[in-house]
Amino acid sequence: MKFWKKWTPEERLHRVQQALKDNVDFYKDASLGYPASRLDDKVFSNDAIFLREAPVLSTFVANPNHIGCHTFGTSEFAFRGTQAIEREVLSMMAVDLFKIEEGQFDGYISPGGTEANIQAMWIYRNEFIKKHQAKLEEVVILASEDTHYSIPKAANLLMLDWEKISVDPKSREVTASAVREGVAQSLAKGKKFFIVVSNMGTTMFGSVDDPNVYIEVLKEYNLPFRLHIDGAYGGFIYPFGDFENQINFTNPNISSITIDAHKMLQAPYGTGIFVCRKGLIENVLTEEAKYVEGMDLTLCGSRSGANAVAVWVILTTYGPHKWFEKISVIKMRTNWLCRHLDDLGITYFREPEMNIVTIRSECVPAAIARKYNLVPQTHDESNQWYKIVLMDHVEIEHLKDFIQDLVEAKTLNSN
Repeated sequence: MKFWKKWTPEERLHRVQQALKDNVDFYKDASLGYPASRLDDKVFSNDAIFLREAPVLSTFVANPNHIGCHTFGTSEFAFRGTQAIEREVLSMMAVDLFKIEEGQFDGYISPGGTEANIQAMWIYRNEFIKKHQAKLEEVVILASEDTHYSIPKAANLLMLDWEKISVDPKSREVTASAVREGVAQSLAKGKKFFIVVSNMGTTMFGSVDDPNVYIEVLKEYNLPFRLHIDGAYGGFIYPFGDFENQINFTNPNISSITIDAHKMLQAPYGTGIFVCRKGLIENVLTEEAKYVEGMDLTLCGSRSGANAVAVWVILTTYGPHKWFEKISVIKMRTNWLCRHLDDLGITYFREPEMNIVTIRSECVPAAIARKYNLVPQTHDESNQWYKIVLMDHVEIEHLKDFIQDLVEAKTLNSN
């Protein structure tokens, strides 16, 4: 790891304090031109003693605006200190975690995975239109039926069709035959350019798509495509296992990746991360934003620099090795739950290396589902699945109580 390292509390505090000194100080500096200020000090006082030792909270109060893309050209000079921290986070993710060459990526800390996914599809739609003279009706999104709802949302916003690829009902895998069928149907509708979204941890099942299945079929048809990895949920857990993760930029056909920090990383909402290869993000340059130094290449425009600092502090608190240990404990708890479900003969799906266990609804009485706040696939009588997510707060004692309730319910039903 070149960029992602563990720092001491003193080092982290000093780094963030120095970054804030490099930013404009709305308490002291005569900054007349910005439609921004510190947080209202009648509500969020900067005089609180605890803020001196709380780098993330002090950054929220300072209220840096990270408009722009700080890996591409220039950015607003007034927030250069915390922008540098955002670039450091992006290097940790793009270079160290997802294996791209240093300096060969662009990206930003977005307000969440939904925007990051839309950003990718926006970039590729515009690229096809600008560079290949594609017509809007010739561009299509390929994504599985298990994909996150941000994909149909993006399709609606960008006025594109979504070709829904079916998955195997037991393995939740995207198969070559299903992709081939979806591509054939798209071609019959006049589609010529393909935006592929491959999942690294679907919302309901935690299932992981093999992007090579899409790649091989599209190359078989000799079709132009861009491939985006939606790792919003799985990006901070799936790569941390006893195997060599191949879903990264070492695959030359992967153009961009989304990863959320407000899920597994437990950063404040909303904190998504978007990274893509160089030469792509300029397809969404908003030339009309001429007053923004460096222009704007993001969907959201203004966003909080404090979220970037929060991610940086979390990452440097753990470092990659301690993070691996933390994820290993969560996976151990997931394994424990699965073993006990097996003992009870309960039907469930669990993607290896992930921490989501999705149980068939007929195996869980409604009262137990309500007691433990299990999330249904649908909130009506047609629901077929309940999901358990083994987050950091879910400990073995919680799981023991859940299993005991299932045992008692099963015993009651058998009498």
